[in-house]
Amino acid sequence: MNTKTELKKALQHKIDLKTKPIGALGVLEDLAFKIGCIQNTENPKISKPTIVVFAGDHGIAAKGEVNPFPQEVTAQMVYNFINGGAAINVFSNTNAIDLKIVDAGVNHKFEVGSKIVDAKIDFGTKNYQIEPAMTLEQCNEAIKRAGEIVSKIHSEGCNTIGFGEMGISNTSSASLLMAYFTNTPIADCVGSGTGLNSEGIKRKTHILSEVYKKYQPETPVSALATFGGFEIAMLCGAILKAAELNMIVVIDGFIVTAALLVAQAIKKDILDCCIFAHNSNEQGHKKMLNYLNAKPLLSLGLRLGEGTGAALAIPLLKAAVNFLNDMASFESAGISGESVDN
Repeated sequence: MNTKTELKKALQHKIDLKTKPIGALGVLEDLAFKIGCIQNTENPKISKPTIVVFAGDHGIAAKGEVNPFPQEVTAQMVYNFINGGAAINVFSNTNAIDLKIVDAGVNHKFEVGSKIVDAKIDFGTKNYQIEPAMTLEQCNEAIKRAGEIVSKIHSEGCNTIGFGEMGISNTSSASLLMAYFTNTPIADCVGSGTGLNSEGIKRKTHILSEVYKKYQPETPVSALATFGGFEIAMLCGAILKAAELNMIVVIDGFIVTAALLVAQAIKKDILDCCIFAHNSNEQGHKKMLNYLNAKPLLSLGLRLGEGTGAALAIPLLKAAVNFLNDMASFESAGISGESVDN
């Protein structure tokens, strides 16, 4: 194809000539069109789909004021991931998706030889009630290391990548980043996270409002360093690198979308490579999606994280490219177009 305009015209023509009424495959048609545009071809494919889960701890979690579960659960869940017992393991196995677990900054020392990618920046971030979560140098290093991880995965033949996360209190960081990048009041960003009751949400909102007023970051990266977690910084770096490599980027829920807000502030056209997996039940996520003018593929009431929404959405990407490549056209099937045009 010589130009994007010619490619788009050819893709739409190919979709419309399949043995179906025009538009009859709904969102799958839009999906096939977008994937073709990302890959710059009329014959796109999904190769070695992979989900990368970044894990990190948050300084604020140690006090237990914004999280119903203790900080130690982050490391415990990482062990669950590498032992194959979590929802993301089940869904990845179900849908033939490669899964990689990355220690971005868990407050725990994992044994050498564990089935985990060691990219640890530090043993958790600082408590942003007192000081910025991380230094700019740490933040930039997290972005860099995540990019290297994605580059390696891409070099092994993957062209479709989704991201997940694990980190007790990371909904607090995501809420702060959402407020900063979308100019939304903190109260409209904060949700129950891993299960806070109404009193807990009220306390969390008050604490995060005080944190938000404490700082005035001047750049996207400084905002990420101030309010983020090491796993969120790596998510941002991973999204940026995947887009640079023209990969299909499958965006999961609230935390991953918060990282995307940072990435978009750095690279304005990054949404061109992104497909939104689902609408999380965390209240701020729908507002984020509206801000990004994003249309998620699924709405299943999920609020687990881990990349579970992305793992469930990837089969739809496969279905979209397979219908585009394998479904007969009216001409090849010897069917009159008018006979099904209703």
